Amino acid sequence: MDIKTGFVGSVGNTPLIRINSFSDETGCEILGKAEFLNPGGSVKDRAALYIIEDAEKKGLLKPGGTVVEGTAGNTGIGLAHICNAKGYKCLIIIPETQSQEKIDLLRTLGAEVRTVPAVPYKDPNNYVKLSGRIAAEMENAIWANQFENLANRIAHYETTGPEIWAQTDGKVDVWVTSTGTGGTYAGVSMFLKEKNPDIKCILADPMGSGLYSYVKTGEVHSEGSSITEGIGNSRVTANMEGAPADDAIRVDDKEAVRVVYQLLEKDGLFMGGSVGINIGAAIALAKQMGAGQTIVTILCDGGSRYQSKLFNREWLAAKGLLPNP
Repeated sequence: MDIKTGFVGSVGNTPLIRINSFSDETGCEILGKAEFLNPGGSVKDRAALYIIEDAEKKGLLKPGGTVVEGTAGNTGIGLAHICNAKGYKCLIIIPETQSQEKIDLLRTLGAEVRTVPAVPYKDPNNYVKLSGRIAAEMENAIWANQFENLANRIAHYETTGPEIWAQTDGKVDVWVTSTGTGGTYAGVSMFLKEKNPDIKCILADPMGSGLYSYVKTGEVHSEGSSITEGIGNSRVTANMEGAPADDAIRVDDKEAVRVVYQLLEKDGLFMGGSVGINIGAAIALAKQMGAGQTIVTILCDGGSRYQSKLFNREWLAAKGLLPNP
């Protein structure tokens, strides 16, 4: 019998899906790790589980305690699920600019949710810094601190990377993904480079983020803006520090939206905006490198968390992002 033990036992071991339409177009094998099939619906379930279990092992989180986090949504959703499964309370600080679907879901899951103005990281009232201060003032509470907590990237070094290696029989030419905290990108990159130093590890970045510039020049510099949520950064996190990066590629919103709609209409995959960045980067790399490459990326989460924006044609039209029918 193959029975998973509750929510916690169901995290990980997601399939690797060939993206047929774009693979056929480019002559490369473009493969997406189906992280939207995690029980909490996103790649962030892995980091949430490792962060909580790391705090338990260290004796920092005791029965009845509270997990506090500043998040753009998906890590909070993963934390709320796992807190329910393990008997903890969950307090989420989230920028008010995030999709209403994610905010509503967090509340449905029983998390206490506080929305705050979206301000830059350097501002003391940035949602990440605010969540840290709130956690420090509470008894029997931990700050998940996903950006700096290395349990995040360890989750992907120990699970996501080995799964990709096994699922491809080690035949990976390129690993590419966007990043917010750095955990997924860094953990998988570190594992794959140990297995085969010739694997190209490439960071995908939306406009408005400084990580493309960081990889290219060593300095964090951003330009433009993006409608995507939960990816990009204006600083180098502890999870991102020391992660191998052979190159970086930037994908604009127009291409990301085009990709997301093709995934839906030709591949039957209903995906979130960050997947548009990831697959968009994979397509660009396939064209640069030529046919025959095996390129792996992440299908971070599903499109239902973004219906009011990404799948609202009036909203897209107002942004000048409406894809061709």
